[in-house]
Amino acid sequence: MNRRQFTKQTAMASAMVSVSSIPGFTGIMEPPARINKKGIMWGSLRVGTTIAEKFQAAKLAGFDGVEANSHMDRSEVLKARDATGLPIPSVCNDRHWKFLLSDTDPKIREQGVEALRLSLEDAKAYGADTVLLVPGRVTAAVSYDVCWKRSIEEIKKVIPLAEKLKVKIAIENVGNNFLMSPMEAAEYVDQFRSPIIGFYFDTGNNISFSWPEQWIRILGKRIAKIHIKDGTRKPGERVKLGEGEVNWAEIMKAVDEIGYQGWTTIEYPGGDTPEGLKDLCDRLVKILAS
Repeated sequence: MNRRQFTKQTAMASAMVSVSSIPGFTGIMEPPARINKKGIMWGSLRVGTTIAEKFQAAKLAGFDGVEANSHMDRSEVLKARDATGLPIPSVCNDRHWKFLLSDTDPKIREQGVEALRLSLEDAKAYGADTVLLVPGRVTAAVSYDVCWKRSIEEIKKVIPLAEKLKVKIAIENVGNNFLMSPMEAAEYVDQFRSPIIGFYFDTGNNISFSWPEQWIRILGKRIAKIHIKDGTRKPGERVKLGEGEVNWAEIMKAVDEIGYQGWTTIEYPGGDTPEGLKDLCDRLVKILAS
C-alpha cells in the first residue's frame, strides 16, 4: 500500500468512527420513515349531500385529506377544505371516461384535452400537486397501438400547462385494456421525457392477473400517488378492504423500498355511513402498519 492509499483509507475509517459515534447510528443506512397520509377519493365519500358535509364526514372518520373530483364548484371546495383543515393532495379528472383521449372522434379528444386542462387548474386552485388521468381505452374500434399514439399526442398538448402550474399528470392503471404490465406502464411514462408525467398506482385494479407489489417496484419513483383498493384473483369479486388477495405486507415493503412517502388514498365501497367511513379509515391504518 502506498502512502496516498494509506492516507485515504485512514481518513475514511476516521469518518466512519466519527459518524458511528452518533447516538442511534447503526452503521447501516435506514430507509426514510414511512409517512402515513390517509386520503379518501371523492367517489368513495358517500356520507353527506353537500361538499362541506362530505369533507366534515371524512374528517370525523379520521382521514387526513380528500381527493377531489375536477369540475366541482371551486369556491365550495375551498370553503370545505379551509373549514375542516383537510388538504386536497390530488384531483381526479372527472371527464376522462366521457371524453377519452383515444376516441375515434377528434372533437371528443379535443373535449378530453380541455377537461384535462381544467382538472390541472382545479388542482392548482386547491393546492393539489397531482391530477389522475385515464389516458384512453382499447376497444374493437381503437387498437392498442392507436390508443398509445393518440393518447400520447393529446397529453403532450397539455404538458406545458402542467409544467407551468407545477401539477403532475399521473396515469392510472384501470380496466381500460391498456398498459397491462408494469414494464409497459414505465415505458409509457418515460417516453414523455418529462418529470411532470407520473403514475397513479392502484393496488387492486390488476390483482386478477398480476402482482401489485411488482408494479410498485418496477414503477419506482414514477409513482406520484397510490390508490388503496383490494380484490381477488376472480374478476369482479368483492371483498372488504384488507380481506382480499392483495398482499399488504409485500405492498408496504415495496412502498418502503422505493422510498415512497406520499398519500395512500382509498378508492373502495363501504363509505355510505359514518360508521362505514370510519371502518374504511381504520382498515387503512392497519394496512399502512403492515
